[in-house]
Amino acid sequence: MEKAHEGHVLVLPYPSQGHINPLLQFAKRLASKGLKATVATTHYTLSSISTPYITVEPISDGFDDGGFTQAQSAEVFLESFKSHGSRTLTQVIKKHETTKYPITCVVYDSFFPWALDVAKENGILGAPFFTNSATVSAIFSRIHGETLRLPVRLEDCPVVLPGIPPLYLEDLPSFLNAPESYPAYLKMKLNQFSNLEKADWIFCNSFQSLEPEVIKGIGEQWSAKLVGPMVPSSYLDGRIVGDKGYGASLWKPLEHQCTKWLETKPQNSVVYVSFGSMVSLSQEEMEEISWGLQQSGFNFLWVVKDSETHKLPKGFLELTTKNQEKGLIVNWCNQLELLAHDSVGCFVTHCGWNSTLEGLSLGVPMIGVPKWADQLTGAKFIKDVWCVGVRVKVDAEFGIVGREELVSCLNEVMNVGEKSLQVKKNAKKWRELAKEAISEGGSSDKAIDEILMALKGFCKKRDLC
Repeated sequence: MEKAHEGHVLVLPYPSQGHINPLLQFAKRLASKGLKATVATTHYTLSSISTPYITVEPISDGFDDGGFTQAQSAEVFLESFKSHGSRTLTQVIKKHETTKYPITCVVYDSFFPWALDVAKENGILGAPFFTNSATVSAIFSRIHGETLRLPVRLEDCPVVLPGIPPLYLEDLPSFLNAPESYPAYLKMKLNQFSNLEKADWIFCNSFQSLEPEVIKGIGEQWSAKLVGPMVPSSYLDGRIVGDKGYGASLWKPLEHQCTKWLETKPQNSVVYVSFGSMVSLSQEEMEEISWGLQQSGFNFLWVVKDSETHKLPKGFLELTTKNQEKGLIVNWCNQLELLAHDSVGCFVTHCGWNSTLEGLSLGVPMIGVPKWADQLTGAKFIKDVWCVGVRVKVDAEFGIVGREELVSCLNEVMNVGEKSLQVKKNAKKWRELAKEAISEGGSSDKAIDEILMALKGFCKKRDLC
């Protein structure tokens, strides 16, 4: 961190927790290697970001007081962000032009292709950062290039794409068979590829050994640099001193309460349950999961957002509140600390990409409960490709997880048996491979170093550093 700066990168995340975290972590990686790194984020999320060595600059999405909630629709928010974001991002770049460290590159969330136009208009480098897996990025790239057409019907399956195992409807991003269900989201996903040919690099939060054949397949269309996993350094290579968290939180975690409770539990005895910041379960499914956890007999720690607690069955809540010996319910926690704790033996997850990477990086077996979008693809890989867990079977009539199914999956992963031993062995293997990728000389580390050399050359050529 004490090195002289050899360039200045401005990092622009989409303003939600799942996008801020990996891009902020990438900024820290760049800063640890001698670059000056600045994160540009909306006024509404500005106060949530605080980390050493990273400067934070505000830009506007047009809804400075309330962000996405104030906009009330995805279409309005994205159009407003493009308009106000382009203007205020330009202002930030201009502001630094006459300073000691002018901005030389914009690394932007791939949801914001307009940021590349801003970078080029200002004569600097620009690179999108894909927060999805390489597999999901490849799927949408094929849709954008019209080699995979929508809607995908049952009779079109399995879908076979270069480097990707055969995928059925339950493995594909959920709205590909009903594209009209989320038009704004689909448009945003496809727009990621609208100007990739102008980008100087393309970054993806994955690593070479995790998706090697996928990357070969993508190479037919565009070249991606895998720079992940973007997980705080303390849990992997340890080369960024004190890097135990992302440095951004839109919620306040109950770290002390969670850790204190975990300390009372035996090794590998706790089921950690979290469905991320965006998933909202039906009351029926909340009830089934509640009683499934209770009936399993395993210790459990379940993260339930304040907005979801009213869906918990009254009897279950009373049982858990009165007797926290077997179960603890909290509204948020430091997920990395939990996954790294010796007492945690399994992660019941929605299979969002950040959570999946964290589970892999910490070597924790997983039970996939995917709900929508790319989570379904993540669950497929967790079960069948990386073999680090199982995937629940949903009730065919109601589309939810039944309590008996959850208990069955928990027994399969937590109890001693052939399946459990194999899953734990694979989880340990992927943890080592994740650590290897980001450690000195690893595939992701080398990819980042290549960027540093190119940025340094650009700076010297333009006499900017």
